[in-house]
Amino acid sequence: MPIQKLALRAGTNRESTSYANEGGYYASNKIRFRSGQPEKIGGWTKDNGTISKDVAGVTTTTPAPSTGSIWGVCRSLWNWLNLAGYNLLGLGTNLKFYIQNGSGGSFYDVTPIRKTSSAVANAFTTFTTTQVRVNDPGHGAQTGDFVTITATSGAVNGIPAATMGTNAFPVEYQITYIDSNTYYITTSAAATSSGTSAVTATFTYQITTGSDIYTQGVGWGAGGWSGTTTGFTSTGWGVAAPAGQGIGIQLRLWSQSNFGENLIFDARGGAMYYWDVNANPNIFDRGIEIKAGATIQGLTVDSTCPSLVNYVLVSDASRFVLAFGANPINAAGTGIESYIDPMLIRWSDQESIWTWTPSVTNQAGDYRLSHGSTIVTAIQTRQEILVLTDAAIYSMQYLGPPYVWSFQILGDNISIAGPNAIATANNITYWMGTDKFYMYSGRVQTLPSTLREYVYTDINLEQSYQFMAGTNEGYNEVWWQYCSAGSNVIDRYVIYNHLDNVWYYGDWSNYTGTAYQGRTAWLDSAIRAYPMAATYGVAGGNTNAILVYHESSTDDGTVNPSTPIVSQVTSSDFDIGDGHNYGFVWRLIPDLTFDGSNVNAPTAMFTVLPRANPGANYGSSNDPSVVSAQNYAGQRTYAVQQFTQQVYVRIRGRQMAFQVSSGTTGSKTEGLGVQWQLGVPRIDIRPDGRR
Repeated sequence: MPIQKLALRAGTNRESTSYANEGGYYASNKIRFRSGQPEKIGGWTKDNGTISKDVAGVTTTTPAPSTGSIWGVCRSLWNWLNLAGYNLLGLGTNLKFYIQNGSGGSFYDVTPIRKTSSAVANAFTTFTTTQVRVNDPGHGAQTGDFVTITATSGAVNGIPAATMGTNAFPVEYQITYIDSNTYYITTSAAATSSGTSAVTATFTYQITTGSDIYTQGVGWGAGGWSGTTTGFTSTGWGVAAPAGQGIGIQLRLWSQSNFGENLIFDARGGAMYYWDVNANPNIFDRGIEIKAGATIQGLTVDSTCPSLVNYVLVSDASRFVLAFGANPINAAGTGIESYIDPMLIRWSDQESIWTWTPSVTNQAGDYRLSHGSTIVTAIQTRQEILVLTDAAIYSMQYLGPPYVWSFQILGDNISIAGPNAIATANNITYWMGTDKFYMYSGRVQTLPSTLREYVYTDINLEQSYQFMAGTNEGYNEVWWQYCSAGSNVIDRYVIYNHLDNVWYYGDWSNYTGTAYQGRTAWLDSAIRAYPMAATYGVAGGNTNAILVYHESSTDDGTVNPSTPIVSQVTSSDFDIGDGHNYGFVWRLIPDLTFDGSNVNAPTAMFTVLPRANPGANYGSSNDPSVVSAQNYAGQRTYAVQQFTQQVYVRIRGRQMAFQVSSGTTGSKTEGLGVQWQLGVPRIDIRPDGRR
C-alpha cells in the first residue's frame, strides 16, 4: 500500500459518530484551528496587582486574598481610558466592586456604602475570644457583608480601640449574621473579659453582597417579594415556584458603562451607582448611589430616578443612561413604584444622569416591550442597541425628539442563556440560547454548530446566568464559558471561529486531570495588550477571583511556578487503506511545528488508535514522542523545522484515529513551554489480510 496522508478538515464535529465524520476531528481540548490546522492555544499569565487600602487606610482583619486575587467571583470586566490617560479596569464580583489602574496595578475597592450607623451605644458584647457580637439594631446586613468600624470610644473588654477600629485606624470586617439587630465579627485580638461593653462606635456598611451561583431558597423571605427570582428582581413581580422546590435566588451580576471618563455600574436588581474620577490619581473614591435627591457633581437627581435596575447601559448616540428593567414612575408622576417592571426600559435626559422625569423640555422617557416576560440583556452595536428578552430580540435606535428612541422587533421565539452570553465580533452579534446558538447580521439566524448536540446534552441550564461570551479578535474567535451537567461552576468552553466557520471545545482540567479554573468573565480590549479573563482563585473552587491575560504565555501562569496546559486534538476514525482489509501500520511520519515554544527540545505526543470496526474498542495504542532537535529557549522560530523524522509503530486494524497532545501525562514538566501546530502527517501501511 502507498503512504497515506492524514489531511483532515478543520474544526471538531460531534453531531454524528466518529466514523461518520471521517476526514475530520472529533475531540479537542485547549487547541484552536489556524489556517485549517490544529494548534495548542496560547497560555495565560496572572495579573499580580494587590488590593489597595482606600484613602482612609482601612485595615481588614479577614485574611486578605493572595497577590493577584480579589474578593469574590468576578462576573464583569470593563476597560477604558480617562482624560488623564489612566488605563482603568472595572471588576464586579459577588462581594465587591474594584477599579484597577493599569496592568499589574493595585485593585481599589470602590464598593458603594449602603448605610452608616453613627455613635451606636453599647456597641459590643465579647466572649473572652476573638469573636465579638456587634449590637446595631436594624443594621440590615447579612452573612458575608462587609462593615468598617470607626470611632470606637475606648477599649472593649481588653481589646484596644485601635484594634476594633477608630477614625485614625478604620478596620473592615466580614459579617456573620445572627438576627436583625446583632451579628458577629472576628477581631485580631482576643478579649480578656466577657459581657457588653459601654463603648460607642460607628458602623459603615457596604452594599449587600450577592450569591456566586444560582441557588434555591426555601421558606418565607427566600424569594418572591423579598428576594430574586430567575431572571429578574422580583419585588412585586414574584414567580411561583413548584411546591417543595423553593424560590430561585440569582447570582450577583454587574453591568457597567462609561459616562464620559466616569463609570456607571449596577448590580442586577439593585440601584445604579456612579464612580467619579478623582482629580488626584492616587485617590479612588467609592461609588455613590444614583437616587432621588442625591447630589452628584453639584446637581440633584430628580424624584423619578429608578432605584431598582436589572441592566444599565450608556448609549453611544447622544449619551443617554438606559435602564433595562426598572421601577415605573408612579401615577402622580412625582416618584417611583417600589417594584421592578422587568420589561420596562427607562432613559434619562440626553447627557444627564440627573433628569429622569419626562417633559417637553427634555428627552427623558420610557417604553415597555411586549414580547417576553423579562429583559435579559442589551448590547451596543455599530448602528443600534440590541435588546434581548427571554423570548424576542429588539432593535433600539435613536430618533431624536419628540419620540427619542424607536423599537423594532427583529425576531420572536428566540432564547438567550443569560445576560453575559452575548458578544459582537466583526459587526455580527452572536449569542448562546438555551438550546442552540444564534447570530444577528442584519437578520436573526440560527448559528449552525457542529457541537450543538455535544454542548446541550451535557449542560446545567439552572446555572445559565453564569454563562458568558467573549471575543478573541486576534484569532477571529467567540468563546462561550458554561457549566456542564452536575457542575455549579464554569468548567467547559466552546469556541466559534467566525472567519473559518469552524467550532472547537474543551474543558478547564489541569495537567493532573482533576482540577479546573473556568473563566467567569472575559474582555478583549484594544487598550490592554492581551485578552483578559477572570478565573476562580483556587482550582476547583469559587472564591477570590484572579485576573489573567490570555495569549501571553505558553503555560498556565495562575500558579508559581507555571504548570503545563493540557492540550489535545483527536481525529475521527478513518479507513486504513480502503478499509475492507486489515492494514498493518508500521511507520508514522509526523509533520509538526514548534514555533512559539520556549524550551529546549519541545515534545508532543502522537497517539495512534486502531480498531477493526466502528463498534469495537480501540486496540492497543502506540504513543511515540515527536521531539524537536532545536533549542527554542534561545531562538523561537526556524526556517526549516527539525524534529523526529519518523517513528515506528505496530498497530493492526481496518480503521484508526490519532491524537496529538501535550501536557497530558500528569507531569509538572511534560508540555511546559511547548507550543505546537499540526501539519499533514502520514502513515506507512502494509496489507494484512481480511481477519
